[in-house]
Formats: sequence, structure tokens, C-alpha cells
Amino acid sequence: MTLGRLSKLDLRTYWKHEAIDFTPWLAREENIQLLSETIGIELEVQSQEESVGPFSADILCKDTINDHYVLIENQLERTDHTHLGQLMTYAAGLDAVTIIWIAQKFTEEHRAALDWLNRITDDTFTFFGIEIELYKIGDSMPAPMFSIVSKPNDWTKQVKKSASVEPVTEIKLLQQEYWKGLKDYMEDNKSFVKMQSPLLQHWTNIAIGKSNFHLTATVNSRDKSISIWFNITGEQAKENYEKLYQVAYENSLTEINKDLVWDKMDGRKMCAVILKSNADFSNKNDWSNQFSWFKDNLEKFTKYFKPKLIKL
Repeated sequence: MTLGRLSKLDLRTYWKHEAIDFTPWLAREENIQLLSETIGIELEVQSQEESVGPFSADILCKDTINDHYVLIENQLERTDHTHLGQLMTYAAGLDAVTIIWIAQKFTEEHRAALDWLNRITDDTFTFFGIEIELYKIGDSMPAPMFSIVSKPNDWTKQVKKSASVEPVTEIKLLQQEYWKGLKDYMEDNKSFVKMQSPLLQHWTNIAIGKSNFHLTATVNSRDKSISIWFNITGEQAKENYEKLYQVAYENSLTEINKDLVWDKMDGRKMCAVILKSNADFSNKNDWSNQFSWFKDNLEKFTKYFKPKLIKL
């Protein structure tokens, strides 16, 4: 079998100018999705060249799981102190909680600076350093490749947060082990549903492609149950719930599950569609059955609701 050879290209052969060429390219849905897959956060572009005082940030996104702002700063050259300073200025001005610095090459001192920022800040701030490269095989179209050179340590930050609020108990450690097991199960079984990093809590959130909407998988040790919540949040939560109810309620009972519960949650600023099953998450011998239930139903929720969210 004859194999081709990867050829690395100069970024400037494809993107002549950062603001004019690269930023609009990255902001397109199919390209921001590539970055989302690299860092494990589903991003929804809010704006380009967002004003921050006298400056302009390259791209402003939202994390669709929690609606937190994500700031992206692009650099088609080796990293420099100017861009590092801009990141700090933009983060303060936008109150961004996730900051992504994309560059052609990270110097050791700038990689170390991001590692240091991830160590000293709590879990409300995360910093990513991403290198971008262009490759082609023979006469093929150029293909971009994102590589992470610096990222937050989710375990360290979660332990730090938990220790500052409450002790890390055996049940919380078991919860984190459970979510890690579910994440591994989903990946091993080639699920298209992407799980977030496992945390020390009784729930884990899953992006569904649009801000103010997300899925949540939960475990409850008291009533020995597991559940999936399709959460609708934001200022228009009740209005969006009513719109979805009109077009999605009846078929959801056949395409997802007849036991689905639609709850407008009067008096609260959110609504939810909930599916619950009896299961004891503390019984490790039953985890494979529970993981199978989660996989099957998380995929059903995603397939059913995601196309309808696009039309809202």
C-alpha cells in the first residue's frame, strides 16, 4: 500500500492577515466546531472584533453548557508579550471565564505563563494555549490541525474548589469516578455525545449545540435513581419552553420515552424535560447497565431536540 506524506505549510500561504482572513475563517460554524472538538467545549460564536475599551478582541463565544463567555485571541506568528497582555485586558473587560490563545508557535515562557495562570486561579477561569498548523498530502486541500500546549487541570481545580467549600467526601469521589466511567464508556462505544471532564458532583452537563439549552445527567444516592434533564434557561426560558412544547411534546413521548416529564417549573427561571430511571449508582456491578441507559437516552435526547433548537 502506498502512503502519502504530510507536508507542513506556512500559515500565511492560506491566511494572509489575522483579522481579515483567519478570524472570519475560524468564526464559521464548521471551523469553530473543529476547535470545540479539540478543547472539549462546545462553542457558539457571539461576535467578532468585540470592543473592550479601546481594543478589539478577535472572537467572543459562549460555552453552550453554562453560557459563560469564551474569549479567543488569534496570532499567526510566535507568541509575544503584547498578546499575553491583551488577553489579560480583554478577560478583565469581558469577564470571560475561558480564554483561548491560538498561535503558530508558543514560546516556553508563554506556555509556562498559561500553566501558572491555570494553577493560581480558581475554577471560574480557565486558560488554553493552542497551536495551529496547516498540512496537506500531495495535491490535497490544506487541512488545519489544532494542538493543545497548555490547558487547565480540571482535577486540581475541582479539588481546590471543593476543599474551600466542603470536604472531599467518599461519595463525591465515587461520583467523579462514575462520571469518568461514563465518559470512557461513551468514547469506547463511539457515541456522538461528548461528555465533559468528570467532576466531584452528582451531575454532569452535556452540550446540545445552543446557548441557554443543555443536557444534564444526574445520580441520586438517596432515592437510588439516575436521570437526564433537558434544561431550558435564560430570560426567554418560559417562552422557549412553550414553543418547544407545541412542536415537540407529542412526538417526544414516542421518539424518546413515554415516561418523559415536561415541567415548566412555575416560579423558577428555568424549565426542563426529564427522564428518570431507578438505579443505585453506588453499585459498581450495575454501572455498565446504567452507562448503557445513559448512552441510549442521551443520544435520543440529542437527536430529537437539537434540530428543533436550530429553528427557535
